[in-house]
Amino acid sequence: MRPTPQQRRDVFERAGRCCEYCRIGDGREPAVFQIDHIIPIRHGGSALLDNLCLACADCNQYKGPEVAMIDPQTGVATRLFNPRQQAWNNHFRLNSDGSLSGKTPEGRATVRVLRINEEERVEQRHGEMLLGNYPCQQNN
Repeated sequence: MRPTPQQRRDVFERAGRCCEYCRIGDGREPAVFQIDHIIPIRHGGSALLDNLCLACADCNQYKGPEVAMIDPQTGVATRLFNPRQQAWNNHFRLNSDGSLSGKTPEGRATVRVLRINEEERVEQRHGEMLLGNYPCQQNN
């Protein structure tokens, strides 16, 4: 089920026009933003605002219908980061080179599934850091 125009506006506003997974802002290309169902409809998720978040095209593409992953550090299955239920700063650390590190099983699994540290994405974040535009500041 597609979000309504009002839901889209609400999600963009709540997120401060920032990807809720990698924290890139929507003011720079090639970031194109999409509404993500945190728990996909096919897995029983809803189309309500508490299950919707703003995601850049890269994060949304790589996440797809995934809800869990093996934590690369412990080898244990874990849920992915949920921006409606968890605080970003508790699960991720921004490194000086623009890469992100997972601080928790959910953070590490999310970094891996969403391929957050692909070279091109890290370079983009680092460039935005140098300009003072990263990390994007969210409203929530």
